[in-house]
Amino acid sequence: MLNSLLEKLAVVDTFVWGPWTMWFLAGVAVYFTVRSGFFQIAGLSYIARNTLGRLKPGSTTVKGQLMTPVQAAATSLAGTVGMGNMAGVATALSVGGPGAIFWMWLLAFFGMMSKTAEITLGVYYRERGPDGQLRGGPQYTIQRGLGWTPLALLFSTGMLINAVFAASMLQAHTVGRALLASYSLDPYLATSSMAVITAIVVLGGVRRIGRFSERLVPIMTMAYLAGGLVVIAVNFEALPAVLSSIFSHAFSATAGAGGAAGIAVSTAIKQGMARGMLSNEAGMGTAPMVHATAQTCHPFQQGVWGAFEVFFDTILICSITALAILSTGAMDGGESGIELLLVAFAEVFPFSVASIIVSGSIATFCLSTQIGFYVYFETCLVNLVGVRPIRVLRWLYFVPGIVVAGVADVDRLWVVANIAVAAVAIPNLVAMLCLSGVFRTLMRDEISGERAYATANVDDTDPVLRGIGATRPDA
Repeated sequence: MLNSLLEKLAVVDTFVWGPWTMWFLAGVAVYFTVRSGFFQIAGLSYIARNTLGRLKPGSTTVKGQLMTPVQAAATSLAGTVGMGNMAGVATALSVGGPGAIFWMWLLAFFGMMSKTAEITLGVYYRERGPDGQLRGGPQYTIQRGLGWTPLALLFSTGMLINAVFAASMLQAHTVGRALLASYSLDPYLATSSMAVITAIVVLGGVRRIGRFSERLVPIMTMAYLAGGLVVIAVNFEALPAVLSSIFSHAFSATAGAGGAAGIAVSTAIKQGMARGMLSNEAGMGTAPMVHATAQTCHPFQQGVWGAFEVFFDTILICSITALAILSTGAMDGGESGIELLLVAFAEVFPFSVASIIVSGSIATFCLSTQIGFYVYFETCLVNLVGVRPIRVLRWLYFVPGIVVAGVADVDRLWVVANIAVAAVAIPNLVAMLCLSGVFRTLMRDEISGERAYATANVDDTDPVLRGIGATRPDA
């Protein structure tokens, strides 16, 4: 019965994630890039000033249950930096060839503005709940900006399912399997440890989540990037040929890895776009739920963290993975996924060291994803059932990963998470298009210095933060 259900779900997954969905995501990203006047280029100094220029820890003090802008960005990155940056990129290479990386870069370039737009709208339409906590995201944007409650409930339901399956269950299961294979560690011990650490962090509220993410994300990413850069540096002479293959194979068929059949350009496009999109989550509606909890002077000022996140996640981390694999020639062995990345690192480091780097990165990346996704879980749960039942229902988030720790073929359940992602991405993209005028107004308001829609006074008298009495720009 389960096999029959999974087969039917696979058909649904193929439909909802057909070419039209990815082109819809790409089209929205291109639309916001054009409508913003290619702000990721024209406004580069503004983006750098309001992201990199604010990275000093403790540079912002906050009141109440709020994150600093940096903490919100770190928490958002905690949710996106994960297996997609490692196994996802390796899979894109093995299936789509080197040309897939070009299309991953291209979609990331345009996705910088779609993520900026969704965060800006999420911060603008956020509201303070009965418990005093600020919450926002596409469900609030849809409800308050468009009044389409059924679509908002669809988003919350889809994201709730995605959080439970993708983050709580499957990320923990991945860590359990990796540590079992490398060190014969009991997977139930690994997943239970992750659940305990996650609970200790997230039950302390968004401030604790933000502080933890602010410390963990730089450490885990720098450690992985250092390992990747060493691999690339050792194989530096191969880089010109690698870069040439990325650009040339983006527009022409290439031989498959390990002697497999040739890879068509369409496959390279599909793999590059899909892996990039699932890695940085631009247009998928996740990041606004975290950024809505941040203290910020203006919705658009917080929104540009989206451009930074896409650059950091895809242009930087995913590229290091791709260049490490391609420069070592690891693809010639025919491996795929995380095994391909391990082979690449083992070309430079002793196998035991390569295994520590890869398995350590898997553990920390998956842990950060599990912690970051809790914000999405609770935001959607509150949107669906209200604040009061949260004290009991939130404990459900920590259980699935432990329950399935010893199940070998649980990866088949990724199809459920994939369908749930489509259920949130499509409503979010529709809302973004309908409210693109609001985004444009907020962008002009900040860039011009008028700041009629600023949220500078971060206290309980601020109308936008309280979610009442705020003038809304016309859509």
